Amino acid sequence: MAPYLAAVRNYWALLPAIAVSVVLILLYAVPTLINPQWTTNVLGLFKQHPEDTERADLRLSERRVRSRRMLAGLLVAVALALVGFNISLNREANGCYQAAKAWGATDDHDRVDDPCVNMIYGTFIGDGEGELTASDPQPVPAYQLVRDKRPKYLNWIQNRPSYDKADLLIGLGVDCASDLRVVQGKDKITVAVDDSAPCPPPDSISLTSIKLTEPLGDRPIVTVGGKPMREITADMDSWPTVLKKLVTGG
Repeated sequence: MAPYLAAVRNYWALLPAIAVSVVLILLYAVPTLINPQWTTNVLGLFKQHPEDTERADLRLSERRVRSRRMLAGLLVAVALALVGFNISLNREANGCYQAAKAWGATDDHDRVDDPCVNMIYGTFIGDGEGELTASDPQPVPAYQLVRDKRPKYLNWIQNRPSYDKADLLIGLGVDCASDLRVVQGKDKITVAVDDSAPCPPPDSISLTSIKLTEPLGDRPIVTVGGKPMREITADMDSWPTVLKKLVTGG
């Protein structure tokens, strides 16, 4: 529940302002919906017996009662929209964070504040093409296939790959992404880092998209030494999952 109500992204730190706005809106709207006469003046909100405000000279006409209730209903809708807006933004940030963690990113306070920008992004240098030339290439642990259910977190990262050009995704630390090589053979696809030095633990993930020249079929995706790679299925939580977590606190 917390990731969707907390202000995750540094420039989305709007939760206090949203909370105050919602409280003020509801403070006016709820009594107005019950009895518009109670909010004829501001002091009426704080009277112990708000029905005392119903003096003849302050009594509202039916038309004004109806219009005030419509306004109160609109304000309640605005309050709900503000809460939904905040949850939506944090669903986005939480999805990017979960994806980066699935690819192996370590927690770094400065990067966690804005995961869709600082923790995971499309590769700027390198496209995975080329042959392996290093004497001791380094293994790549994981891959993600882009199937019919396309990962939604790709919509929110900077320099995101196009779905039309992404059949296979490989996430590595920025120090190794430029040396990524994906060799598409007839019987297997080999993925490795064309460098003899091991990759350091990444604090951010550079995501390279690969367009397969032929359908994957039965070809295995392997790394150095023909070892199978781990397939991940990172994605943002669906809206039903988000709502369930908000309701249950899970």
